[in-house]
Amino acid sequence: MGRLDGKVAFVTGASRGIGRAIALACAREGADVAGTYHPSEAKPDAILHEIEAFSRHALLLPLDVADEGPVAGAVDAILARFGRIDVLVTNAGYGEETPVEAMTAAQWDRMIAVHLRGTFLCVRHVLPGMLERRSGTIVTMASQLAYLGAPGLAHYAAAKGGIVSFTRSLAREVSRRGVRVNGIAPGPIQTGFLPSTPEEDRALADRLPIGRLGTPDEVAPTAVFLASDDASYYVGQILGPNGGDVMP
Repeated sequence: MGRLDGKVAFVTGASRGIGRAIALACAREGADVAGTYHPSEAKPDAILHEIEAFSRHALLLPLDVADEGPVAGAVDAILARFGRIDVLVTNAGYGEETPVEAMTAAQWDRMIAVHLRGTFLCVRHVLPGMLERRSGTIVTMASQLAYLGAPGLAHYAAAKGGIVSFTRSLAREVSRRGVRVNGIAPGPIQTGFLPSTPEEDRALADRLPIGRLGTPDEVAPTAVFLASDDASYYVGQILGPNGGDVMP
């Protein structure tokens, strides 16, 4: 018996990396899964088949989470297919290194739009159904860089810091109405999120107390936990699978 048996999970950015690992972990734990991928990508049919291999139903939708119309349409499509959304994981995002003195307003705006606005839009359109049923869990995706910052990633860290604050505020707003809200702030994970050399990866790993980078499969269990009844007393928490990079 899985921890998410009978639930419907909506995972944005499910085509690769951490999102893919979370989508598969939710299916493994008994959930039907609706996932999204960016419209510029080819449809990731492989993950569709992998989810279905767990005898779960799956739906994959192209989506730019920064665009409200398509977000509303995606939520409507998921509700038409599954009838409800029990778990929302707002994972979609991207990385880009640019020093502030060279950063354009368009680069700043796009980073904030995808990460922070995208998180808000997905929550905004999923939340009413959860509140009506007085049941649901929301898991946002922040980053340890929200706490540490990083050269070349000021826009990314700012967006993730906003997600931390949004998560805590939303948790205070809706917890007594049956919806639990928490977040994840992963540390350095091997996803190809940002281009790097083997030497840079080794230097980053050497900085960590654990001495290595993490994998998406080491983040996914945190999402499953927060989405499950095992986390029934977790409210507004930001959990950090980060190899010791941040120790609150």
